[in-house]
This record gives sequence, structure tokens and C-alpha cells, in this order.
Amino acid sequence: MKKAIYLIVAAMMVACCPKQDTALICAEADMQVFPFSENGMKVTKHQTVSPVEGVEGLEIIETYFVNEGKPVTVKAYELCRTQVEAKDTVVWSLQPSSTSARLDWVLPVTEGFEKENYLGMNNSDYGGGIPMVDLWQRDGGIAIGLFEPVLRMISMPVEWKRYDNKVTMALRYNLPEPIELAKGDTLYCFKAFRYNHKGDYFNALRTFSDYMQANEGVEMRPSEPEAFEPVWCAWGYGRPFKMNMVLGTLDKVKELGFTWVDIDDGYQIAEGDWNTNELFPGGDKDMRHITDEVHKRGLKAKLWWAPLAADPDTKLVKEHPEMLLLTEEWAREYITWWDSWYLSPVNPEVDKYTTDLLKMFLDRWGFDGLKIDGQHLNCCLPDYNELTGLESAWEAPEQMPTYFRKVYEQARAMKPNAVIQVCPCGCAVNYFLVPEINQAVASDPMSSRQVRMKRKAYAAMAPGLAYYGDHVELTDNGNDFASQIGTGSVIGTKFTWPKDNPDWAEGPFLLTPEKEALVRKWMKIFKENNLARGEYLNLYTWGFDYPEAHVIRQNDAMYYAFYIDDDPAFDGTLELRGLDANKTYTAIEYTADEPRSFEVNGADPKIEANFERSYLIKVIEN
Repeated sequence: MKKAIYLIVAAMMVACCPKQDTALICAEADMQVFPFSENGMKVTKHQTVSPVEGVEGLEIIETYFVNEGKPVTVKAYELCRTQVEAKDTVVWSLQPSSTSARLDWVLPVTEGFEKENYLGMNNSDYGGGIPMVDLWQRDGGIAIGLFEPVLRMISMPVEWKRYDNKVTMALRYNLPEPIELAKGDTLYCFKAFRYNHKGDYFNALRTFSDYMQANEGVEMRPSEPEAFEPVWCAWGYGRPFKMNMVLGTLDKVKELGFTWVDIDDGYQIAEGDWNTNELFPGGDKDMRHITDEVHKRGLKAKLWWAPLAADPDTKLVKEHPEMLLLTEEWAREYITWWDSWYLSPVNPEVDKYTTDLLKMFLDRWGFDGLKIDGQHLNCCLPDYNELTGLESAWEAPEQMPTYFRKVYEQARAMKPNAVIQVCPCGCAVNYFLVPEINQAVASDPMSSRQVRMKRKAYAAMAPGLAYYGDHVELTDNGNDFASQIGTGSVIGTKFTWPKDNPDWAEGPFLLTPEKEALVRKWMKIFKENNLARGEYLNLYTWGFDYPEAHVIRQNDAMYYAFYIDDDPAFDGTLELRGLDANKTYTAIEYTADEPRSFEVNGADPKIEANFERSYLIKVIEN
């Protein structure tokens, strides 16, 4: 009988001591050091570590193994095992994998912390993410990850064992099926990287994404100017909305300065059967009437859509079961949120079906863009449906973003200025989805803090990409426009007017006089300063600089935004970083009801401030 082993490639590195590099192999329960040689078995490790020219601190790690002895069965391997000595009670981290817990992308790591960070499906509907983890402290950080052209289904475990002041992270790949290495066979590992950096996750993500764009074929989409315009969404009326509710709100939407009207969930027969339901007795004619009325007012319309989902009792499933994704057990993959089944993202019949839908949405119905929605869009299980025609079932999750590339390209061919948004609700976005859209979104944030941290992540990965802060009703207290505007996000709301939908239990979302005054105030600020088109500058370290701070440079001005979440108020000194020490400036509290201005010395750019929740100022050179 051949002896099965669990093969681990472990590049062990203690922060600031990169020469400590070992490799381990586990034969049953025994850990041994490479090269492994026992009872005729011998596996040798070959590894190169190459600095990237022009990028200080970035190393590419390429590893392969050669079997020089008896046949060996390999189940998994591990790369870049890294230990960071904690210098304080907390180490901050980027943990960009997705589960139904909808955790923050950025988390504090303290004693006892443990997270697997698997990039495949972790729960029904939830999977995918960014193939990189990062740990940082006050004096800098270290990131590890993969430079691969598609999302590989790796784990990126992070752990801080109790009674130990070291945080460990690694890249681990469980092979889809064990493979046998005969004598002379070679096992090639994914291309990994390690990056020692200053600051927080922004710097690590920016370096990662820059490399991917320069070397791995990633091309980030430039955002349409229209993608930076404010959004009103009809979701305040819920699924049982009626045409007259939307039409009756349009004049108020225009009056308040919103440009986009998003028609949300509820118009369709079912997920999968996307023709209009009984709420639209005129069918195509009724839907076209809505977009015509939107366009008459000089506004634009996006349509909500949850592709790759099909309800079990739909016409689509009954007539085209060949489109469904089948798991290894030949079962249909279930989407819990929609009570639907997955369509295979790489099935050619799904492509044809999608093309017909886009013609209906954009041509016949006249929409100007798409609000593509659902956490299931971030990843899927391997597809074992033989009718899909894959060489490997794992091509389905790896190639899933190509489905959205086709959607983007076809939509733009039909409507050259179409805005295409993908909202992977509550998920750490699949990095390979980002190039296939021209509007990112906070994707159902659970707090204002999530709006801000996601904005920082997208600004790092794709600096020219518009970022929509989602409905303001999802922020703290349902009114935190400051977290959207101060970070350079597009603002949005789902208010109802002149009354709520009595058949929708959520809410209330009524545009009261108080809320209308708030919307008018922040809309004026949004349009006058245009921060959504500005440049995000990473001048403050997340987790270690207090208050939390963000900076946007726009039109020769610097816009500083400071936030507190856990304290009732801040009263103290703020440092305005990034100013020229040889110049003086004027700071303006541009969002205050009674703005005041004051001088700032670039050589000592400290100011005194007293505020609750947020403090936003504009700084211009004298």
C-alpha cells in the first residue's frame, strides 16, 4: 500500500527576520523537516524568492516539489507561513473572506483570535474574497497572498494562540482531489508573495492590485461620469411596490437633485423568469412607461437584477435544467437568500439566456444601467454538470467573473454609457469582480464604519472606480451622509414620498420635513465639492490613529474627515497630515450649519476640535 502523506510547504518568516525559512512535511501525525527521506520516500523542495524591482518590500515566492523516491499521495500544501510578534494587545488585520456573519473586512486580532479565511464557499450563498491577508501594527505591516490570474480556492488562516504573543498567518491549499506523485513527478504551487509595508491595509491592497494590473492581465474599468451621480432607489417601497408609487416620487427625486432612479426587486415573475409580474399588467409597455417618465425629467434609470439565480418552479428551470450548476453529488446548488438554484456562470446556454435578458432590460425597457445584486454572485461551488463542458469542475468558481465581463461588455455595446454595479451583499468582494464593473457599492453595510472601510479598500484596489455608499438609511442612525461624503462616496437614499407603502413592513422611510432638510443640506455639499471624483490619500493608519481619519484631494483642496463610533464626543487635538511645511492654509468647516474658518500652519498642522460622530473640514492653500 502506498503511504499517503499530508504535504505542507511552509515558508516560515518572523516579521523583520525573513531569513528564517523552513519547509515542513507531515507524514501522518509526525512533523519532519525537508528534504523528507524515509523508507524510500524522498521529496525535495525548490523555491525562489525574488524582489520586485521598483517596489520596496515586495517579494515573489515561487515553489515546486520534486518526488525523487517512492510514489507519494499529496492532499494539500501551505505557503508563506508567517509569524508576527505582537507589540501591543492588538494587531490589526485585513481578513477579506466572506461568510454569513458579514463581518468587517478589517478586524482587530487579539489573543485567542482564529479565522480560516477560505475563499471558496463558506456558507450557503457566501464565498469569495481577496487573495491576500495583512497584519499591521504602529510601525508597519506584512501581507501575504497570491499573484494568480483567477481566484484560487485557498485558505488564509490567521491565529493568535492564547498565552503566546505571536500572530500566525499562512496560505493553505487543499487540493480538490489527492494527487499521486510518482518518482520524477513535480508539484507546482501557486505563485505567492510577501510584502513588508508601512501603514495599513490600503498600502498592501494598492501594491497587490498594481502588480495584478501590470503582470496578471487585470484591467480595472474606468468609471463613467454618470457613475459618480447621486442615487434614489425605489426599495423604500419594497417588493410590493406599484408603478404609481415610483412615478409619484419622481418629481421630488428631481427636485432634491438626485440623478439616478433605481427600480428594485419586485417587478419580476420570479428569480429566473424576469418578465414583469401582475403588478405590471401591461408588461413591457408598463416598464417602458416608467423609464420614459424617468427620462422626461432628465433622470436615468437602473434596474435591479439577481442573475445566476432561478427559482425551482420557474419556466426557466422546467425548460432548461441543463443550465443549472450541479454539485459533486449531482445536486443543485441552493441559494438560501432567494430560495433559488444557481445557474452555472460558465454554461454557454446561460450566456445566450443572459444576452436575451440584457436586450429586454436595456433595449425594450429602456434602462440605462444595472443594479446587479446578491451575495451569491461572489462565488459558487464547482460545477459537475457535464453539459457545461468544463475540463475541471473548479473552473466554475475560478472563472465566475468572466460572466460579469460578458454582461458589462454587452450592456455597454447596447448602451455605451451604461452604469454597471455589482452588489455582493455583505461580502468581502471577489477581487476579480472589481474589473468587471464601473460602480462599486458598500453592499448592504451593517454600520457607517463598514461604509468607510470598504470605501478605503476599493480606493486602494481601483483608484478611478466610483464607489456608491448605498442607502443612507443603512448607516448609523439612518442619516450618516457624513460617512459617505467625507470618504468620497456617491450618496444615495430610498426615501418614500408622499407616503410609505402600507404593504411593506420595513421602514418607515417617509421623507419627513426633517429628513428632507437633511437631504437638501448634504446634496448641496455633495455637488459643490464633488469628492466622489477626488483622489483618496492614505495618510492615517486604520486602528492606530484616533479619531479614524480619511483624506480626499480635489480641486487643489484637501478634505479631511474624522470619525468616532464608540465615544460620545471628541475634544482634543487633530493633526492635518499631508500639508506643505512651508505654506499656510485656511481650514473651513464646510459641512457645519454655521461654518467657521481658521488658519493652519503647514509646519505645525495641529488644530483643536470638539465634535460628535464626525468632523469634516476643507483645507486650501493661502
